[in-house]
Amino acid sequence: MAQNPLDREMRLAQKIDSIVAAGEFNGVVLVTREETVIYRGVFGYSDLEAKTPIIVDNQFVIGSISKQITAALVLREFEKGTIDLDAKLKKYLPELEQEWSSIVTVHQLLTHTHGIVNLNEDLEFEAGSQFHYSQLGFELLAKILESVRGVSFEKLSMDLFAELQLTSTFHPDTKQYDRLVKGYEEDVNGQLNYVTTSLANYAAAGAFISTMDDLNAWNYLLHAGKIVQPTTLERMKTRYATRIHPIFGTVEYGYGLLFRANEENVQIGALGYADGFVSAAYYFPAAKMSVVVLSNVAGDLDEFKKTFVVHLGILEATKQHADQE
Repeated sequence: MAQNPLDREMRLAQKIDSIVAAGEFNGVVLVTREETVIYRGVFGYSDLEAKTPIIVDNQFVIGSISKQITAALVLREFEKGTIDLDAKLKKYLPELEQEWSSIVTVHQLLTHTHGIVNLNEDLEFEAGSQFHYSQLGFELLAKILESVRGVSFEKLSMDLFAELQLTSTFHPDTKQYDRLVKGYEEDVNGQLNYVTTSLANYAAAGAFISTMDDLNAWNYLLHAGKIVQPTTLERMKTRYATRIHPIFGTVEYGYGLLFRANEENVQIGALGYADGFVSAAYYFPAAKMSVVVLSNVAGDLDEFKKTFVVHLGILEATKQHADQE
């Protein structure tokens, strides 16, 4: 006998409740199927010292989820013909004097296959020959965007958020966000300490600020072809490079998006980490489901699977649910 969808959704919600409780989770969780909210939860505190409860529209630093935003901005310029993905960096950043600026392409920046580890050093490996996860590559993409558009990356990103009506999502330099929670990290003695370096990363690579509702909206807008055109989205979702991921094992990379190896687009998205912030935003295309998990407490930094234990548990529970669709 076919299972009642409402019963299945209730069981998923109960499973998430148990995962959150077991992980002593501090943060927010949102699981949806299109317009239907399957699970929405807020847990713990935005300020541990003051015991200020987290609220649904609190903002979090989203870490590497930021990369798909930057990738989308690049691809929108590709659609206009202002950025050639196969062009060398020198075309857009003529001020670069390094030899690799005439070797590395925009595509290689997007796929972490460029080999740049330091602006003032030679390439670590032949461009395009292997994968090396890079924050610097996405900062260079931001510089390219500024070059072709003649405005700041901050303005470009904020204009995109305004267009998409993501009113709680910000480039960190705006200083306009007023609901950002404090981030905390666990020290070697198991104590949680407030960290002030959460926004020190390159914004383009890992320091955008958002809410669970805005990231949920982003997932649906992106995969509906409303941020980049459907044909461009397919390019964004193409698997260009492979990496042994510290959490997922073998994963494949598109432009700012991750895929588990040997899965046919079952779940598409990214995990994010910034000092004191642990995040996940994934989309399940077959089931048209979105999962957003944002936390402002990072523990066990020496063992990333433990740091992401709640996020991974919720993703796996949702995957099992989606597989039954």
